[in-house]
Amino acid sequence: MNTSTDTTGAAKAAPAGGTGTPGPGWFKRRVIGTKADVVPRITFAVVAFLLIVVAPGMLTAFRLDLLAKYLVFAIVAVGIALAWGRGGMLVLGQGLFFGLGGYVMAMHLQLADAGPGEKPMFMSLTGASDLPGLWEPFRSPVFTLVMVVALPMAVATLLGLLVFRSRVRGPYFAILTQALAAAFVILLVGQQDLTGGTNGLTVSTFFGLDLAKNSDKLTLYFIVLAVLLVVFLIARQMVKSRYGQLLVAVRDGEDRVRFLGYSPTTVKVVAFATAAGMAGVAGALFVPIVGIISPTSLGIVPSIEMVIWVAVGGRVSMAGAIAGALLVNFAKTELSEAMPSGWLYAQGLLFILVVAFAPRGLAGVGDWWRENRDRFDRFRPGARTAAPASGAAAGEGA
Repeated sequence: MNTSTDTTGAAKAAPAGGTGTPGPGWFKRRVIGTKADVVPRITFAVVAFLLIVVAPGMLTAFRLDLLAKYLVFAIVAVGIALAWGRGGMLVLGQGLFFGLGGYVMAMHLQLADAGPGEKPMFMSLTGASDLPGLWEPFRSPVFTLVMVVALPMAVATLLGLLVFRSRVRGPYFAILTQALAAAFVILLVGQQDLTGGTNGLTVSTFFGLDLAKNSDKLTLYFIVLAVLLVVFLIARQMVKSRYGQLLVAVRDGEDRVRFLGYSPTTVKVVAFATAAGMAGVAGALFVPIVGIISPTSLGIVPSIEMVIWVAVGGRVSMAGAIAGALLVNFAKTELSEAMPSGWLYAQGLLFILVVAFAPRGLAGVGDWWRENRDRFDRFRPGARTAAPASGAAAGEGA
């Protein structure tokens, strides 16, 4: 008797879309999703179609290279959105990790171009007799690919443990990361025999791809696009997970999280190191796209520009950060071609406008409008007469 009752109750409690036979609404819930899911999915499909089909077919080789460079910058933007938008860590030194990944890749590509047992051409010009021991491990492509991610993450982890344990946060953390990026540039410039100094390192091939051929450049474009997709999915999964909720909690109330028994240091280090690894991957892809890595691509100014991309797109949104990186760099290219000296002023004005009128960036404009729509409705014609009419109707009903 009890068994029959329990079974019936369990059958009633079981949802239609559970482990049993799917109910009539299963396809809509699981495949199509809610209204909130449909718009992002359609947007993602349209953007993917434009990048995969339309862009390679319509853009010239030069413009496609520019788009590939913008996508590389978008990889950096995703990491900044994770660390800054979700974790509250204003990272003004991503140029450091971008440069580490770029120089690691450039060292390997230079050794590959030189041939077995040979040294890069620039070392012969500087008078170096032997290949420095620091370069020798980077003959291995496997070691290079590992270090592209591991080296920036290791540096970020060490720095994060030292800084976050001391409870350094806010502008002090931002200034510290900025100072490290500046120190890295000074180190690169001073080591002429080791890093090429201000001239940097140039490359002509990328794992068998000839960077002078348009067909190989197209292959490289799709590689960058695939890496961006993987990075975006990793960041999105981190944000949607329980760790993402904990990261936001640390951002909003670090002391409260500490009192609950969690370690804010560990939570922040994971986000900071992940953002550093993404910047390292972006730097490694930047080298074959542009063909050179030099201190001018790193340092304080490029690091601040990276933050501006995310601020314009929306630091709380991964998709917004990607859009910001693409739009700002596209505007930089177009405006620089029309007015070479006008971009710096336009960039400063853009940043001021975003901070003053759209602190959530482009991704937050829709949310801002929904929150403030009632204020604007008051000024519509007939809005003032509608209120008394509704009040009179209520009186009649009473």
